[in-house]
Amino acid sequence: MLTAFLTGLASAILMISLTFVLGRRIRNFGIVDVAWSWGFSMLAAVYVAMTPGLPERTTLLLVCVFAWSGRLGWHLYVRVQGHHPEEDGRYSQLREEWGADTNRRMFWFYQLQALVLAALSTPFLLIAANPAATLAPVEWLGAGLAIVALIGESIADSQLNRFKRDPSNRGRTCRSGLWRYSRHPNYFFEWLVWVAFFLFALASPYGALTAACPMVMLYFLLKQTGIPATEEQALRTKGEDYRRYQRTTSAFVPWFPKKEEIS
Repeated sequence: MLTAFLTGLASAILMISLTFVLGRRIRNFGIVDVAWSWGFSMLAAVYVAMTPGLPERTTLLLVCVFAWSGRLGWHLYVRVQGHHPEEDGRYSQLREEWGADTNRRMFWFYQLQALVLAALSTPFLLIAANPAATLAPVEWLGAGLAIVALIGESIADSQLNRFKRDPSNRGRTCRSGLWRYSRHPNYFFEWLVWVAFFLFALASPYGALTAACPMVMLYFLLKQTGIPATEEQALRTKGEDYRRYQRTTSAFVPWFPKKEEIS
């Protein structure tokens, strides 16, 4: 398993480094989000190829990972293309903050993405290497939750895209569908995907250690690159309309909106 993990890590570093070269060439560093998402499919395939796992288990794993990773990567690719030749606001903000040092600091930012990619892929490695001759109920539960989370995330992204396509909504905040109950339903369902992979890995030796993956992802979503960066950008572009949305709508877990108090 160590050889498989090191091969996966090297593959992630190589892929992300090539993505950095591409991002620098097209002056759009947001492309790393696409590569990072599709990278999970690459690493799952590497681990399955390098470990003698049960075919039924590895097939179920690849179906779940490819469906989730492929859809997310395509969604982000469409978003990057929609911004091109301009960058996503988060990356243009980094350019502004880093100035002349942007390329050097962005390179190491990309390498951090490669390390996180490899670390978060450990559930796939443990699942692929599981020597058990039959699928356990908790593995089916994990796969089922992954499908539910994938459907939820797809619906949230589709609702937001439909809202953004209407020119009359420019500068306004989406409050329809799942976005009525959470400011970031896409992030919530993305986190559920990681809970699902943890459950899937729980039947494997050392699988309980992968509880760290949904915990790390929750930290990133709530405190780092997820909600904070997204809401900073939303406040810059939507102003008071988004502040009202913050006051009435759950940040993460879908829940009924509060009535705004009028002073």
